[in-house]
Formats: sequence, C-alpha cells, structure tokens
Amino acid sequence: MKTPTKPLLRVWEWQAEATCRGMDSAVFFSPPGERGRARRRREDEARAICAGCPVSDPCARFALASRQHYGVWGGSTEAERRGDPESRAAS
Repeated sequence: MKTPTKPLLRVWEWQAEATCRGMDSAVFFSPPGERGRARRRREDEARAICAGCPVSDPCARFALASRQHYGVWGGSTEAERRGDPESRAAS
C-alpha cells in the first residue's frame, strides 16, 4: 500500500517569507554550554525577530509537528515546546 506524500516544497514554502531568512542561525540556536542570562538574552533577541515575522505561526507549527528539539522556532523556545513549567517564568 502506498502512502500519499506531499511534495516537500509545500512543507517548506512558508520559509520563503520568513524574516529570519538568510540571517545567522546562531541567533536561534544555543551554542554548547550557553546558560542563564546569556541564553535568555539570545532567546529574547530571537523572539523579537519572530514577533514581526509574517510566518511565525506556520514556523511554530512546523517545529511542533517535526519535533524540533533545539532552537527558537516561531517565537517559542525548546523548553516552551517541551512544556517545561519554568520556561515562561524565565522569559
């Protein structure tokens, strides 16, 4: 039995409109060992970019659907996507 699949372009086409397109991904992904204030500062910077992005909702949905374990996607951090109760308090 064949499973119908969507063309990959449809899965990713929202990215063409992303504010972050072409930006350094280091803003959105934590370097090894990053913690505390440095991490919150970077995540806040990423969230600010996402806040003005026309495709932040599809980005956030993609991160949840594809189980992205790392980075800020659509304005949500990895801890927020995991549902960590303290993740909102720290932001």
